[in-house]
Amino acid sequence: MCLIAFTLGQNRHFPLVLAANRDEFFDRPTRAMDWWQTGAGTPVLAGQDLKSGGTWLAISADGRISAVTNVREGAGVTGHRSRGELPLLALEESRQDLFRTLAGTAGDYAGFNLLCLDSGSGWYYSNRDAHPGRNIFRGSFGLSNHLLQTPWPKLLRLRQSVTDVVGTANADAPALHERLVSLLQDPTPAPDHLLPDTGVGRDTERFLSSPFITGTDYGTRATTVITVDATGYIRVSEQSWGPWQKKVNVDNLAGSDRAHALV
Repeated sequence: MCLIAFTLGQNRHFPLVLAANRDEFFDRPTRAMDWWQTGAGTPVLAGQDLKSGGTWLAISADGRISAVTNVREGAGVTGHRSRGELPLLALEESRQDLFRTLAGTAGDYAGFNLLCLDSGSGWYYSNRDAHPGRNIFRGSFGLSNHLLQTPWPKLLRLRQSVTDVVGTANADAPALHERLVSLLQDPTPAPDHLLPDTGVGRDTERFLSSPFITGTDYGTRATTVITVDATGYIRVSEQSWGPWQKKVNVDNLAGSDRAHALV
């Protein structure tokens, strides 16, 4: 997951809205979003990285959302443990227990940003933050491959667009999802003078600077939109990209039927 914009308490109809793109190599084996259980037996709706077994974004049956992004480091730092396990741990453990664990184990992972959100608040943890473990409340936020709210051009563009769309949305969730998916499909690169310098070279910085990345071997693999409305009704839309395309729409995760998927 490489670009996330989300709002908390910015629309009376939808207290939580999240729009995200996952960027990855196209040949990395992946299972599309579906229900499965974590190692601790917690049911989650998530895609699955079949190489390391984890995920980049997961949703619990009660509407909590967790997601991880890598921190872009030109040195190519690797970790002893997969960052894909972190969103699962965020839904399995309490915030206090997980922060206590990460205080001793965060160095086992390459650079990461971890989010966990519900309809009222959330938290953020990065092992590249001088003060890891921050609470999140009302507002509009963006996260890419540096710390939360780092003003990279694509983050600023998507965060502002999502804020504008959410702020004017009525109670029509499908229409809101369509508008947000359209924003996530923006392939416009940033001007060279606004590119960050993360140690990967100017050409690569330019290639990675658009909200939606189109490449031969690497690019945006999934576009995901999640809304939680004022009654607790949850709607999830996901579009997979690459040699295949698959749309998944999931409604009412907290309802008696828990979820239904249209594939």
